Order: sequence, then C-alpha cells, then structure tokens
Amino acid sequence: MKAAVVTIGDEILIGQIIDTNSSYIAKALDKIGIATHEMLSISDDKKHILNTFNLLQNTVDVVIVTGGLGPTKDDITKKTFCDYFEDNLIENEEVLFHVKSIIEGIYKRPITQINREQALVPTKAKVLFNKAGTAPGMWMEKENTVFISLPGVPYEMKYLVDNEVIPKLVKKFERPFIVHQTIMTYGRGESMIAEQIEEWEDNLPIFIKLAYLPSPGKVRLRLTARGTNEQVLKNEIKSQVQKLDLLLRDIIVGYNEDEPIEVVLGKLLTEKKVTIATAESCTGGKIAATLSAVPGASNYFKGSVVSYATETKINVLGIDNEVVEKYGVVSAAVASEMVKSVQKIMASDFAIATTGNAGPAKGDEQAELGTVFIAIATQNEVYVEEFNFGQPREKVIDRAVSKALELIYKEILKK
Repeated sequence: MKAAVVTIGDEILIGQIIDTNSSYIAKALDKIGIATHEMLSISDDKKHILNTFNLLQNTVDVVIVTGGLGPTKDDITKKTFCDYFEDNLIENEEVLFHVKSIIEGIYKRPITQINREQALVPTKAKVLFNKAGTAPGMWMEKENTVFISLPGVPYEMKYLVDNEVIPKLVKKFERPFIVHQTIMTYGRGESMIAEQIEEWEDNLPIFIKLAYLPSPGKVRLRLTARGTNEQVLKNEIKSQVQKLDLLLRDIIVGYNEDEPIEVVLGKLLTEKKVTIATAESCTGGKIAATLSAVPGASNYFKGSVVSYATETKINVLGIDNEVVEKYGVVSAAVASEMVKSVQKIMASDFAIATTGNAGPAKGDEQAELGTVFIAIATQNEVYVEEFNFGQPREKVIDRAVSKALELIYKEILKK
C-alpha cells in the first residue's frame, strides 16, 4: 500500500520555512504499514495543484496534502479541491460553532467574514474536526485514491494525523505489517561496514531490506521487513540482528533510533554510577552541551571548562606555559594536561579533553587543518589519540564530538 505526501506553499519552495510536516506524516503512516512512495512540495498555484492530483490519482492509495487551508486569499486548497472533485463549498455548522468559540470565546473579539469562511468545506468531503485550530481537515475519495487535506500549521496537522487520519486509515484499509530495527554504530565508515557485512547482507531474506544512514562519526543501519505475518517478520529481524551483532559487536552502541550515543552513554554512566567532565578547546563546549542535553545528566555530568583561549588553558586549567611553548596548543601533550586537570578540578571518574585546529585558517599552529587531539582520562590511565577530520570547520567539530563520545563510551564499558 502506497501514499504520497504533498506540501503546498511558496514559503517552502523559497526556503523561508522548513517542511517538517512530511516527515511526521511519513513516520505515522509507516507505523500502520503504509509506505510513503513520494513526497512533493508544490506552489500555491491552482494549475500546479490540479496537475499534481491528476498525476497521483490511482498511482497511490492515499494522498495527504498539507497547507493552503488558511483564511487569506493565497490559501486556495479548498477551492482547488472543489474544482478537482467537481464540487462546491458549503458552511459546516459544527465547524462554524468551533471557530466562533475560539475567536469570540478565547480571543475576545467579534468573528469576521474571513474567520467565518474557515467553516466552508466541500459538500462531498468528510470533515476531520480540528480541535487544535480553526481550519478543518478534509477527507475525499475519487476512484481508487483517498485525498486528505490538512492545515499546514504543524501542531494542527499533528493533532489531525494522530486523532483523525490514522484511525480512519486503519479502519478503511487492510495493510501489510512493517517492522523496523535500527542498529546504531560509531567509529567506522559506511563503506568499511558495507564491506565487512557484505556476505550477511547478500543473504538477507527477500522481504528484508537494509539501509545505511551515515552521519559524522556514526552510521545507523536500518532493517525493514514487510509482510502479512507480523510475528514471522519480528522473529526474522531478531535473528538477523543477532547475526549482525557477531560481525559488528565492537562498534554497535545501541538498537534504538531515538537513542543517540549521548543517551546511551548517559544510561551507562548512571548504571555504572560514575561521573564525567570535559575540557574543550576546538569543540567549544559542544561535547558538554551534548551531554547536558540529556534529561537526568546532572546525575553523572560534573561540568566543563571551555578553555578556548590559550590563557584560559594556563590560568584556569593550570597548564604549564612551558608545555604550551614546547609542544604547541594543538598537541597531545596539551590535551593530556587538559584532561588530567579537569578530572581533578571536577573530581570526576572519567574526563574528555579536546584541542585542535578546526579551520578554516591554519594560523600560527604547526598542526594541519582538521587536526584534533582527543584525550581520555579513566580511573586508571590517561591516553591521547590524534585525528584529522579534514574540512570544513563544522565537519571537524561534529566528528570530534562524535569520536570523543565514542572513545569514552568504550572505556566506560570496560568498567
């Protein structure tokens, strides 16, 4: 079973706003076994909308449209639906009562004609009542395709998807089951992983697909199984994950897409009842920000020193000026001193320190652009690793953060 998601609005096409609606809708459809076949962003143009509807008609089972249901003249979706379905608009009393209760009851002002027009809907439409706003959703059917129109305001769209659209789709259609399993890996590139698991991937059952989802320092592997027997799908996914674990055990950090490494690391720190601190130069506090963004981080994150300037390294962390002059700020020696100092200052069990040259200019440093030294302090030792993450600057910082979290995670696992 296939669906298409269409967002209407010139503001999306010119980059004025980001389309988050399509992603939310696709995830909701996926959970009930409906695959999103296509996503489109189109202009507030009647001809463009009609052409899009014609192209999608009978090629997908469901078309979900967001946007263009507002009260202004550029919101033309309802009128265009009428043209496509050879219909006309009528005033819906229930919607009008709801609009009045919001405008007059909450906003304390008289309802205008423009507000009243929010209650106009096509005569052939099933109204999807919108308790989160004034613009109702619409459900209309033509031949083999269901067309659903939703407001573009994200929280209104989400309410209608969760409370109106999904329940009605479940009731109307018999759908296949879709089972996903995400495996989170850190520290190895996509191509290296693909080569390592090639034989396993080649022998996957025909109803299971593998997707590689890389980002700086990490790769998510997503297994997707589709079929009519949910338990068979779950059992086979479980079996394949067990086989994959034997191949990639050293780089797998979790099995939940919603749990990035900082969440997994936080759980591990809590479980082991140990603490962590950071001293950051080139990453500018981003490791600390990542760690502290996790709810409950105060249980294990002691704090951070963002020693961006050389004098801060000397005056706050107490790095010997002779070490700086002899080895340079971007060096293993300075990274080592930084991590030992912050571990002592914060009285933490573990610590991370970073120093590097993220670019874009090399400056006076001898280290090449993209060079980062990451120091790790455990309860028993201190070690430093050198990396070159290339360019641009944003990539260097993101990869340094990911690598630092990966290294400390592996150390804490040993405890």
